[in-house]
Amino acid sequence: MLKDSKVKPLKPLMHQIRIVKSEAEIANMRMAGKISGRAFTNAMCWQWTKEKDLGAFLDYDFKIGGCEGTAYIPVVAGGQNSLSIHYVRNNDVLVDGQMVLVDAGGEYGGYIADITRTWPINGKFTGPQRDLYEAVLRVQRSSVSLCRESANMTLDKIHQITEHGLKDSLKELGFDMSGNALETLFPHHVGHYIGLDVHDCPGHTRTMPLKAGHCVTVEPGIYVPDDERWPAHFRGIGIRIEDSVCVQDDSPLILTTEAVKEIVDIEALRE
Repeated sequence: MLKDSKVKPLKPLMHQIRIVKSEAEIANMRMAGKISGRAFTNAMCWQWTKEKDLGAFLDYDFKIGGCEGTAYIPVVAGGQNSLSIHYVRNNDVLVDGQMVLVDAGGEYGGYIADITRTWPINGKFTGPQRDLYEAVLRVQRSSVSLCRESANMTLDKIHQITEHGLKDSLKELGFDMSGNALETLFPHHVGHYIGLDVHDCPGHTRTMPLKAGHCVTVEPGIYVPDDERWPAHFRGIGIRIEDSVCVQDDSPLILTTEAVKEIVDIEALRE
């Protein structure tokens, strides 16, 4: 009988094999990140009027850059559509003065890149957009810097540190962070494993110390509902900044640096 046998589930063993990437795997992920990142930067050079057109451009640019295709169904979310974490309808209009949040990536040699960038549709940040974007970017940079074996971090620890950083930054911007405020404004985990799949090794613990060869995403975000609880000038803004990162001994290897994310670099693309 099966219950008396020594059969064990294969999934944990496969996770152990897949979770640490070889040099060849990392090389493929670097290429996926390089091609995908350049496509993002190319997309930021233009003022798009439709989500579907922006999505089609990225799909095209991933492919002509050398990727086999799009790694997963992208998010192309203009304006308040960005408040929906897994928005994939991608068929709305893009309005001048608002921002667009794009979560997409290409696949190269079977391995994926996972990138999110948020930028002004007209290429120029308003004051509130700039303030909220800088708050998220500062925390994202800090959290990425922890993706090294010497830091003795887990994805869950990085998430906790990210939460503290976002909470402090939002307080400085005038947000009431009492009660469940952060759960509303930042309702997802800061990262996940990546590799052959966009959510690689599903179910694998986030409490394991990160080791050299682990590849993860770092993607803090803030999504401000249209609610009187929040400062009026930030309502309706959703911002997420995500990079794919390979853990190394003493420094993170960011796989998606070709996608610009500094405000000065984003605005310079339209000058």
